[in-house]
Amino acid sequence: MKAHPNWQSAARSKEEAVAKIKNGDRIFIHGAAATPTPLLEALCGRTDLSDVRLYHLHTTGPHPYLEQEHSGRFRSVSLFSGAATRGPIQDGRADFIPVFLSDIPGLFTSRQIPLNVAFVQVSPPDKHGVCTLGTSVDTAKAAVESADIIIAEINEQMPRTHGNSGVSFEQIDAFIHTNRPLWEAEAPEETAVDGAIGEHIARLIEDRSTLQLGIGAIPNAVLRRLGNKQDLGLHTEMFSDNVIDLVEGGVINNRYKAIHNGRSTTSFVSGSKRLFDFVDDNSLVEFYPCDRTNDTAIIRQNDRVVAVNSALEVDLSGQVCADSIGHRIFSGIGGQMDFIHGAALSKGGKPIIALPSTAAGGKVSRISVTLKPGAGVVTTRGHVHWIVTEYGAVNLHGLTLRERAEALISIAHPDFRSELRKELAGIRHF
Repeated sequence: MKAHPNWQSAARSKEEAVAKIKNGDRIFIHGAAATPTPLLEALCGRTDLSDVRLYHLHTTGPHPYLEQEHSGRFRSVSLFSGAATRGPIQDGRADFIPVFLSDIPGLFTSRQIPLNVAFVQVSPPDKHGVCTLGTSVDTAKAAVESADIIIAEINEQMPRTHGNSGVSFEQIDAFIHTNRPLWEAEAPEETAVDGAIGEHIARLIEDRSTLQLGIGAIPNAVLRRLGNKQDLGLHTEMFSDNVIDLVEGGVINNRYKAIHNGRSTTSFVSGSKRLFDFVDDNSLVEFYPCDRTNDTAIIRQNDRVVAVNSALEVDLSGQVCADSIGHRIFSGIGGQMDFIHGAALSKGGKPIIALPSTAAGGKVSRISVTLKPGAGVVTTRGHVHWIVTEYGAVNLHGLTLRERAEALISIAHPDFRSELRKELAGIRHF
């Protein structure tokens, strides 16, 4: 059904839009740049509500539902934690679910997590009556397909995206109409350490490789050093601004991808207005739910997949902690294992874990004999391949425990190498 030409007349106030929310409801919250902030503000204004659970990935903008005054009324359940949720999770006022990004849509569609409501931000309906999920399809598509009620912010500034991002206007039960800028993510400044890591990784990337790179200083440093490469592809769960220059310069052209040939594929984007303008009505960028972008059976179909993911700590056997600092939840499992394994299955693929050699201003080695108590292993030592720090790159795949340890010590910070060797000497099975 086509949207009525005067669809705007059906818009409600944000208070009216959330009027159907009931005590005990389970609500999905659209994330990243697509966070529907006005709906969240109106929800938190409902002082009559209690025991409402909010399921989400990383959200941006204000986070009123996390404030202490709302404890007992709204409870955040992070499927991937951000800076705003770390404290509440640590304090026991919010929850965290460790889960592969590729598995999250199935939690919703199977009703293992039964969603009563989905809060989403979408682009205005086109002449066919179709809105799009804009900058974040990821888990939002499954939420829209499985929630009992869909409440939307239809934002005139939300990019219209291609791929599997459509939402029929008639599916939406209530909506508000806005015209506001999307939340932008500021790119971090590159440090000398970031640059050195970027150089090592760039040397590992061959022409005609297909890239998966996340957000942050290290992925940005890698992208800045790929200008001399040829015929790269992009199949990733997300990307940010630094991809644009490589596309416009002809470096990323997706010419040799076996699947989604000629098109960049992603599940969400995070960055500046330049990025949002780049994906708007761009038929060469396709957005898909993350159970497709992160499906290892699909990832492996492209040759020379290079997956670059980050870590907080790596032990000498190759276990990778990426979601917590000890017991303290820092981020989430996300798509790391999806792409590490997918790249390993790809012909000529390179799964890469990248991290600075130290933390806490150089006082702590990120390469350690054992992980901190409570640390979560995201990439197992059976899946790990390349580890990169500013001191080099080593491939652990096929190495013995002792060979792994020696390789990792060789790229640890020089200040910690003798200490690591001394501790290693006391472990008999190494």
